[in-house]
This record gives sequence, structure tokens and C-alpha cells, in this order.
Amino acid sequence: MDSFRALVLEKQDEEVTAKVGTLRIDDLPEGDLLIKVAYSSVNYKDALACKTGSNIVRSYPFVPGIDLAGVVVSCENGRYRAGEEVLITGYGLGVSHYGGYSEYARVPSEWAVKLPEGLTMTEAMALGTAGFTAALSLYELERDGLRPDKGPLLVTGASGGVGSIAVAIASRLGYEVTASSGKADMGEYLLGLGAKRVVSREEVVSKSSAPLGKQLWAGAVDCVGGKTLASIIASLNYGGAVAASGMTGGIDLPTSVYPFILRGVRLIGIDSVMAEMEKRLRVWELLAGRYKLDNLDAMSEVIELEQVAAYTKRMLEGDSRKRMVVKI
Repeated sequence: MDSFRALVLEKQDEEVTAKVGTLRIDDLPEGDLLIKVAYSSVNYKDALACKTGSNIVRSYPFVPGIDLAGVVVSCENGRYRAGEEVLITGYGLGVSHYGGYSEYARVPSEWAVKLPEGLTMTEAMALGTAGFTAALSLYELERDGLRPDKGPLLVTGASGGVGSIAVAIASRLGYEVTASSGKADMGEYLLGLGAKRVVSREEVVSKSSAPLGKQLWAGAVDCVGGKTLASIIASLNYGGAVAASGMTGGIDLPTSVYPFILRGVRLIGIDSVMAEMEKRLRVWELLAGRYKLDNLDAMSEVIELEQVAAYTKRMLEGDSRKRMVVKI
């Protein structure tokens, strides 16, 4: 291969531009695993990476894309064989290490997960980091003891990638899901994913400053943070838990110790970037099995590499609904 296509970020006079260009294998960063990339996806972090003024990427030129699925070309340490299908999410991919918007990627082999039986590469990228984060949130809540018969489950930021997939998976598992979204026009879509009820963001955030509120939820998947997360903590059932993965609502958490020591509630932090490999493998197995969605086609759309830059602008403007799979 003399050269191959990639979406390359350049920075000049503080302005970041994203254009499809050509690279050579020698342009790729170090790593013992060479992959021919088949698919990637578009996440909010990818949109920020392509934006002028963002701190996601620190050096240029750069290839973004925090997810990839593809076929092994070579592996120096023998961990993978040529021809095996693998996927990568998290670690430094698309942030500090050239990412998935490229026909070839070279990465550390310890970042890769063998594509689990029961998932295609397209399906894996329809899920991507968003789906992995959603599944990791539900996995941790279930490890904590959450079951469908314990009561309603709240999902906030439900119109986003993590939230919408969490709604779909939890509904499939039999939970009574209440979906909260700041987008008034997403109600029908969320009900179609299996939510029993859709509420506005304002209905979740308590207008009271009381440290404890009415007990409403057996558990919650929170993709918002800030006052929303504080309100959830105050309204969890006795012994309930919330899995928190987002901070679009702010990084402050205006709560007290009361819910924790008087109701025994738990706050579970979700980090999908550096999740240990044993847990990562287990969650992807669930996504290919018990958590597998049969409506991924309805939840996703395939676009070409040349369309990524335009779509990231739409995402930052709030004009995005489905998961975008990028055909490389």
C-alpha cells in the first residue's frame, strides 16, 4: 500500500480544519498491531475534536475517531492473527493516538478486543463508545443488585448516544424505563426504543433544596451530571444506585451525605475509556448476547468518510438523532 485515505485535522492560526487526505504507513504512530479499518462511528468527543477551540486534541496533524472495527493485518507479539476481526474503543484512540477515521490504524495490541461472536463489525460500530458506556452502566447497576422487579429505572440525556442505547437495552431486559430528554421532539423516538414514559429534563431536576426527596427510582443511568445527578441521588429508592457517565449539565454536584447514609444509595462512576480488559470483554460479550439489540438498524445510519466533517458540525448544533457508522 503506497498510500491510503484518512480524515486529517490540521491547525493553522488557531483554526482547525478537517479534510480527507492521504497518509502512508510510516505516518502512523507506534504500535504492535496493524489493522485495516472497516468501520468507525461518530461520537460527541469526535465532534469536539474537529472543532476549533477544543482541547480534545493537543497536537496536529491528527486523525480523529475514538472507535474502530477492522481486520488484523499483522501483530508483532502474536496476540492476534492476520485476518481476525477486532474492535477498539477508548484508551488514547482518536484523542492522543491516531484514530479510526483512517483506512489503516496502528495501535498497541492490548487495546484491541476480538469481535465477539454474534456481532458484526457494523453492529459493533453502531454501538461504539456510546453503546459500550451504556452497557457498562447497566452492567454495574446489575452487579450492584438492580433488577426489573425492584422498580422504575430512569435514564437521563436519553436522546444522546449513551442514553438512547441505555433506554433500548434496559427496555429489552424488562425494566420499566422513564426516559428524560432536553429535546421535546424526541418523545416518539424514545417510546419506540421501549421507554414506558418520557419526561423533560426540568421534570427530573428538583426545584427544592431539600437533601432528600420523594423516592422515585430503583436505579438510574445518568448522562448529564450537575443538578440533574444531584436530584437523582435525592430521589432514589432506599438502596438504589445511579451510574454516572456524563457532565453536560456541569461538573459540580450540589448534594449532601444524607441520601448515602440515610437511604444507603450508591453513586457508581462509569469510565469507559480506561475500563480494565476483563470487564471490557465481559460487557462486549453481553452486547453480543443478553444485551443485544435487534433494532440497531433503526437506531443507526451509515455514512462515508467524506461526510464525517459535515456531520460533526450538525452534532455540535444539536441536529443529530441516530448513531452514525462511518464506512471506511
